[in-house]
Amino acid sequence: MGDQFGDQWAPLIYTTGDHEGFFKHYKEATRENVLRFLAFDKENPNSILTCVSNARENARTARETISSDMWEELNRFYLLVREAVNSGATGDYEFFAQVKRASNLLIGTTDTTMSHGEAWNFVRMGRLLERADKTTRIVDVKYYILLPDVSDVGTTLDVVQWSALLRSNSALEMYRRQHGRIQPNKVIDFLLLDRCFPRSFRYCIGGAEESLHAITGTPEGTFGNRAEQQLGRLRAELDFTSIEDIIQTGLHEFIDDVQGRLNSTGDAIHKTFCASDADKQRQTQEQLQ
Repeated sequence: MGDQFGDQWAPLIYTTGDHEGFFKHYKEATRENVLRFLAFDKENPNSILTCVSNARENARTARETISSDMWEELNRFYLLVREAVNSGATGDYEFFAQVKRASNLLIGTTDTTMSHGEAWNFVRMGRLLERADKTTRIVDVKYYILLPDVSDVGTTLDVVQWSALLRSNSALEMYRRQHGRIQPNKVIDFLLLDRCFPRSFRYCIGGAEESLHAITGTPEGTFGNRAEQQLGRLRAELDFTSIEDIIQTGLHEFIDDVQGRLNSTGDAIHKTFCASDADKQRQTQEQLQ
């Protein structure tokens, strides 16, 4: 896998899962190309500019549902990104720090000023499913990149690299408080199976399932649609999975499986709540056939 990633900038593209789109428009994964693609490229549906612009447009159509504080924070976020585009602040560390702060501020404003009803649960469910996907991608890509030579195991370099993996998920401080010394298996366990850390895969799946049941009113432990069935089954399996089981099966294989199941869950949520009556009827007929 090392040859696949090449230099230090290519892994960022693979981490986000946008490598196919990137290499359609750029020949090389240089610092300038990667940062432009991830931050400001309008052709990239997952760039910072595209995501914030789409969020603002979606919020505009739901002004009567969201709070005024949310709308104002989102507008500030949008203007921050637009100003960076106009000033050419590509690769500016301070800009990316501001993006993180703006994102956290928007999430906090949403949680403290919006009624925790159906709309809020849809927002929370979507955010947690997206976070679950990104956490697994970061772990998957960085795990293989950070696999050191045998001579590096246990050295200062090894600790620095695993610390970087935790820092990529804003998890270094919480990991150290809970586990102390950096140990690879404990790092993976913390990011995938910890039930309390808000960016762990298990926490995100559990929270998304809670919001889904809050939306439908279906009692927990049961399911009334395909989305609830898939998400509940995944959460239950995580509850009875250990890091030893994952390592024995293969970390990449485990992550590849759960990412596929996340995609299926997303499709099921769309079909349950967004598909038209005609689409639902056609899907039912296809299932019967």
